Amino acid sequence: MNERAGPDLAGVPVRNGRDWVQILAKYREPDHLRSAFELVVTLLPLVALFALAWWALSVSIWLAAALAVVNAGFLVRAFAIQHDCGHASFFRNRQVSDWVGRGLGVLTLTPYDVWRRSHSIHHASHGNLDKRGIGDVMTLTVKEYYALSKWRRFGYRLYRHPLVLFGLGPAYLFLLQNRLPIGFMDAGWRYWTSAMGTNLALAAGLGLMIWWGGFLPLLIVWLPTALIAATIGMWLFYIQHQFEEAHWDEDSDWQLHDAALNGSSHYDLPPVLRWLTANIGIHHVHHLYSRIPFYRLTEVLRDYPALADNQRMTLWQSLRCTRLHLWDEESRRLLSFAGARQAHVLA
Repeated sequence: MNERAGPDLAGVPVRNGRDWVQILAKYREPDHLRSAFELVVTLLPLVALFALAWWALSVSIWLAAALAVVNAGFLVRAFAIQHDCGHASFFRNRQVSDWVGRGLGVLTLTPYDVWRRSHSIHHASHGNLDKRGIGDVMTLTVKEYYALSKWRRFGYRLYRHPLVLFGLGPAYLFLLQNRLPIGFMDAGWRYWTSAMGTNLALAAGLGLMIWWGGFLPLLIVWLPTALIAATIGMWLFYIQHQFEEAHWDEDSDWQLHDAALNGSSHYDLPPVLRWLTANIGIHHVHHLYSRIPFYRLTEVLRDYPALADNQRMTLWQSLRCTRLHLWDEESRRLLSFAGARQAHVLA
């Protein structure tokens, strides 16, 4: 796919990720008024719907729960803005971006500095078979899978099951794992400060909620919003890199920009979902140039239609990706367990 000629760069057809990076640099500057506006139109509805759902408890628990479900979309959007802050693409001032990100991290149950370090590793190594394990969905090759014992294969199959990946997994990640700087326990005080600071702010907020309204607002309003947003977030992260023609290479053959272009999807969502997810579905462009603010990603696709077609996937098409589990180094595709078994037998 990266052999497809695109727009010209100084008269030379664009054929690889490195060429695209030079083009995309002109979109990197944020508009501070636009960034502030996007923050306001995310946080105001988030707070208003939370308050409305709390009030609705006096009318109907089901109404309150329904409002909490709707509010999960705004919490996802808050995480997407936190994500931009982590890339220093939301405000030109790094400190402003970081403190906005830390504040949003309390709402999203995510210690910002820990997540930012993990996410930067993800960007620097995605698609590299020799550098898996931090900030990604665990993916084995067909050969690695069949080299495992029967019980470890069972464990991997369990891990990749949709009920675990999109049910138990998000709850574990956001409610439990994020309470400690997992992966960076020995990396210095900064990550412990990030995790413990987030925990203290979260505990204070939840404590006040219980003090004012008892446990019902916690269980019917806050928890469904948090868990559904976590599940949506996990799904988005999965679909951004887990598709049939995903791109993986061993370290000796791996190239950062080609992995970004060909190993990240363009998740072409309906307009409302695209707004709630802050254009994060335009993920191949984001990986090519992470300093582009999310609200400028659509400009890139408008100006360069060749990128709009690259790794494009609709909402309906994405559902089929849940059956893909193993990377086949021979066919260079993600396969289902059944497809991997056939490939293993033929090998």
